[in-house]
Amino acid sequence: MPERRSAILRSVQAVVAGGAFTMSGFVSTSAGAQAPGTFGDDVKFLSTHVATIVLSDAGGKAQVAVVPAYQGRVMTSTTGGAEGPSFGWINRDLIASGKTLPHMNPYGGEDRFWLGPEGGQFALFFKKGDPFDFDHWQTPAMMDTEPFELVSKTSDTAVFRKDATLVNYSGTEFSVRIERQVKLIDSKRAKELLNLKDIGGANLVAYETVNTLTNTGKAAWTKDTGLPSIWILGMFKPSPQTTIIIPIQEGPDSTLGPKVNDAYFGKVPADRLRVEEDRLFFSGDGQYRSKIGISRRRAKPIAGSYDAGGKVLTLVQFNQPKGAADYVNSMWEIQKEPYGGDAVNSYNDGPPSPGAKPLGPFYELETSSPAAALKPGESITHIHRTFHFQGDEAGLSQISAKTLAVSVADAKGALNGR
Repeated sequence: MPERRSAILRSVQAVVAGGAFTMSGFVSTSAGAQAPGTFGDDVKFLSTHVATIVLSDAGGKAQVAVVPAYQGRVMTSTTGGAEGPSFGWINRDLIASGKTLPHMNPYGGEDRFWLGPEGGQFALFFKKGDPFDFDHWQTPAMMDTEPFELVSKTSDTAVFRKDATLVNYSGTEFSVRIERQVKLIDSKRAKELLNLKDIGGANLVAYETVNTLTNTGKAAWTKDTGLPSIWILGMFKPSPQTTIIIPIQEGPDSTLGPKVNDAYFGKVPADRLRVEEDRLFFSGDGQYRSKIGISRRRAKPIAGSYDAGGKVLTLVQFNQPKGAADYVNSMWEIQKEPYGGDAVNSYNDGPPSPGAKPLGPFYELETSSPAAALKPGESITHIHRTFHFQGDEAGLSQISAKTLAVSVADAKGALNGR
């Protein structure tokens, strides 16, 4: 596998002559130095090691960096061009090493494509009969080390495609085609999508990925033998002042079920997770490995985070098809309810055991499509949008109150005891 991956990367890099695509063509990897932590510095680093596409708005301020070899992944974005802040977490050590790790290669990135479920009797990350433990957990190569084909590109849009075959824990084979479009969203459209009249003086970068999964096989996908789903995950830079905010549907547990699943890596301590009637707050400090999930009955089509230090409000919005009842369950166990999974997840990285190194650290905002019960030739599409606002707290508070029903002051004070 390391030799295969190296050959793939050399092939892709040869196509772009070792540079980075931009809206005007190529950027030399020997371009002038950018300040550490800026978008330009991250793009220069990425393009030194792997072909990198930069999409830009007409003014050149809102930009995103995308890597075809990492499954058309959005690695990072900015509100201020090359000198602006870089919002995505990038695993520089792993990328620079050129190594391929066992189990998973956490290259980073704000929006990456995966398929679920991870665990359970229909798992895509475990082979038939293997125990559900880390030693046997393996991310499929098509969503880890294999590139997506770049089909087309304009100044603000890139389109990718991948054909693959996967086998789940129960032995069911899936022949799939993945089509993925990465597109910048301008300020006018962003306000429409979020139902905002204005964004004050905040700087904004917004983009969406439109992810389509097609059954290219000869058999229908059924619940009895397992269904896949589209799973989009975003890795962001953590800080002690970052709080994740997830609105939830109000109502009794007897009707809607539990407000949150916090049992993925053991119960989350109370000083790191605060659950209220219509919302929850979760730490994004990258210091304690933990994960939460919101079921489709409780989930709303939006989640977010607030970094009080950097004064950055991040929103994630996704499509929720009406009437969709089945979401895959990714718990690492033989499940009683394999289609009682989550529509929204959030992960906070940290040491997996005392004294051990974390994967990042980073935190994640994740969304999933319904389970894909597709006949041959049928498709399902999952849209995942990311918005970063940076500005003064008064203006950001108005945006967060409108979109998340939470002021930034509430978010800042929600986990004071952590």
